[in-house]
Amino acid sequence: MCTVKTEPQVGTIVDLLRYRAQHQGTQTGFTFLVDAETEIVSLTYGELEQQARVIAAQLQLLCPPGERVLLLYPPGLEYIAAFFGCLYAGLVPVPAYPPRPNRSLGRLREMNKSALASIALTTQAVMSSLAHRVDQFQDLRQIHWLATDTLPISLASEWCPPNLNGDALAFLQYTSGSTAIPRGVMITHDNLLHNLRAIYRCFGVGPDSSGVSWLPMYHDMGLIGGILQPLYSGCPMTLMSPLMFLQRPLRWLEAISRYQATSSGGPNFAYEMCVRKIKPEEIGLLDLSSWDVAFNGAEPINVETLNRFAAVFAPFGFRREAFFPCYGMAESTLLITSSVKTDPPVYKSVQAQPLAQNQIVSAQPEQQGARTLVGCGQSISEQKIMIVDPEGLTPCKPGEVGEIWVKGPSIAQGYWQDPQKTAEVFEAYLAASGEGPFLRTGDLGFLEDGELFFTARLKDLIIINGRNYYPQDIEWTVEQCHHALRPACTASFTIYAEGEERLVIVAEVDRSFAKHRPQPESLNGHAKPGAGNSLQTLVRAVRLAVLEQHELHVHKILLLRAGSIPKTSSGKIRRHICRDYYFAGTLEVIQK
Repeated sequence: MCTVKTEPQVGTIVDLLRYRAQHQGTQTGFTFLVDAETEIVSLTYGELEQQARVIAAQLQLLCPPGERVLLLYPPGLEYIAAFFGCLYAGLVPVPAYPPRPNRSLGRLREMNKSALASIALTTQAVMSSLAHRVDQFQDLRQIHWLATDTLPISLASEWCPPNLNGDALAFLQYTSGSTAIPRGVMITHDNLLHNLRAIYRCFGVGPDSSGVSWLPMYHDMGLIGGILQPLYSGCPMTLMSPLMFLQRPLRWLEAISRYQATSSGGPNFAYEMCVRKIKPEEIGLLDLSSWDVAFNGAEPINVETLNRFAAVFAPFGFRREAFFPCYGMAESTLLITSSVKTDPPVYKSVQAQPLAQNQIVSAQPEQQGARTLVGCGQSISEQKIMIVDPEGLTPCKPGEVGEIWVKGPSIAQGYWQDPQKTAEVFEAYLAASGEGPFLRTGDLGFLEDGELFFTARLKDLIIINGRNYYPQDIEWTVEQCHHALRPACTASFTIYAEGEERLVIVAEVDRSFAKHRPQPESLNGHAKPGAGNSLQTLVRAVRLAVLEQHELHVHKILLLRAGSIPKTSSGKIRRHICRDYYFAGTLEVIQK
């Protein structure tokens, strides 16, 4: 139970944890579900603060303030303690994750090439498993590796408070790399506190609030939304490993039911997985009546997913009004626009053909060729959003789609050690008035009555024969055409072939379907979506569905092994990397 009703008046995140330890020291702040079902461990605010001082005291002996520190932990409470240990030492944590066995250390090395960390914090078990692999690379050998689970508790008394203010760099959030090489976004304490304050107010946190999160702790939504926001609110958070959710989505809903959580959420694919993977006979005695903020962000929100999820789980207490669409990114700390807890989601039906030409023409939801968009809420306080022509750098007129530009206190300070990209992304000015600087999000959308509607990533937009196509629309069509195609595991992109742009689709196939590899059967020249069991059936079903829904001929369809499509740390499809792998011939194809 949350016992402190007022917002904390603090200047840094270090002050925030000290405030909670002082006023709610014996209250459990974080609970981690080790096996997602029965075994749990927990930390009170007082215990967390003590562990932070232990780690900080050791770090203060090893390097001066301002140095970067890699965090390489599996999901768990050790991650949280290490993050705050860095802040308590005046150092800059760099959230990351241990590379999986038999996987390349390439991403870790790429991150550290930028961050130039002095120290890597982890557990004794992880350090032992990585030792041989780390020794192969001089850049990683130069880092001081420290296992924080071996430090004596007596170190806590040796900690010296750092000299920090709101302008100080709090941490580097490396972008997930959906369209480019990951870059370290510089987040200050002021950025964090402004964003946390906005989330607190928009989410309507109260004395009975509590949360459940399976989101990765090294990702902005998992770190800020799942750890720092509950600390700011002073309300308990139950955490679980992302793998536990991905292996069995029902565990997420069971945790919400068991702990009667009021707030939980994730990207759209999480809700889609629940609809597609949870069988009716498994649902049992779920009670979702406490869930009043079901936030949905980090990727395009699909109205059909919301409709199906609400229909399936309404008998178990879920209320459609709990859906809470939002929009944000690492470059804005986290949240840019948000719904309000007391308001239902906003929907807008538009004609698809004008939308392809960046024009908004209203339509009825049932009208042929209509597309229903889900509003992502309105701008958080003290910030400004503009819709801008990305080429002319002039404000778009009402009813036009353009690039989403943002400015305000939550906008980060730029990219670490990358002034050129910082100027390009964080220092945009309107051509005529010179107003700025704005953050260029790289996303397309429009505003209506202050409500933001996201339409696509600018760099992912597909243009064929002069017409715009949104890749997520094509991918949704693909994934709905046959039960064997895995949700949120499809990529669409174009290649230049035979003098024109051609559409390529790659899609993962469910393991159980691919395992049997039955022989193709005759369908009299026609593929019936959802019918048949051969891989050739899937190819024909995809080709027909895309032709019928989008009037597009698919140049090439590749079916991939489950779990092989390139994704970011937050689960977004890396379309540009898929395209690179296509040309390199390195996609794990089971059927062409």
